Amino acid sequence: MQHEGPEILTLNEYSGDASSVGGVVGTTGIGIPQLGLGVFQTPEGKETVDSVRWALEAGYRHIDTAAVYGNEESVGQALRESGVRRREVFVTTKLWNDDIRAGKTEEAFYQSLDRLGTSYVDLYLIHWPVDGWQRAWEVMVDLYHQHRIRAIGVSNFHQHHLEELRTISAVRPAVDQIESSPQFTNQDLVDYCHGKRIHVEVWSPLGGTGGDLLKDPVLQRIADEHGKSPAQIVIRWHLQRGVIVIPKSTHQERIKQNFDVFDFTLDENEMAAIYALNTGKRNGADPDNFSF
Repeated sequence: MQHEGPEILTLNEYSGDASSVGGVVGTTGIGIPQLGLGVFQTPEGKETVDSVRWALEAGYRHIDTAAVYGNEESVGQALRESGVRRREVFVTTKLWNDDIRAGKTEEAFYQSLDRLGTSYVDLYLIHWPVDGWQRAWEVMVDLYHQHRIRAIGVSNFHQHHLEELRTISAVRPAVDQIESSPQFTNQDLVDYCHGKRIHVEVWSPLGGTGGDLLKDPVLQRIADEHGKSPAQIVIRWHLQRGVIVIPKSTHQERIKQNFDVFDFTLDENEMAAIYALNTGKRNGADPDNFSF
């Protein structure tokens, strides 16, 4: 099977009132490229500017940042200098925990806009389910209606957080961004979200910093059979399981390589072999037990 580029998934846009709590209230949608570039732990300045610019040159049209990453200004600079029209790039940023706790959602959002140098963001996420996230969601809905955000969602929400959200708001999150990799598939939550028509976006898709996932002999064997790298195999696995994936890199050739995953397909046996690498062990923090 041959592919030209990442699939464009549709995120619901919302307007008006729902007829019932948890109902879908929008009738239109926006497109999110299924493969993007993440810039977690990429320092503000040249390193982030170059990474985003290289990604856009390679064909990426989806960039994921966050206020707490400290690099929104560099992401915005790279977007402006790239020559790619703003409306062609899907930009995500996130509301940080301290601002949620302090009740500063609107202020924090506009600060992110200023740093990015744009008049809107395509997707705005609650970064973690800290105390006060319920009120933050209400403010984000208001910002959506002001046309400053094209879609709103959450990050690191367990099923019980999503179920609580359904009881307090008629607006369903477009996305839940969660940890997921072959070593920690988080498949029950992925399946739950898909069943509720919530898109899943995954962080640490390649196993996380310092992990040994890409050295696994199963991945190496499959990579050799396809003439690809283990990282490309894992990215392709994520795409075929229907999630949005945002691998990060600061190396130009690696950024290009991570995007070169549309000229092959994994068969059922290969997909199953990669699923079988699941250990159930997280690389990052548990959304029910964190201290930041």
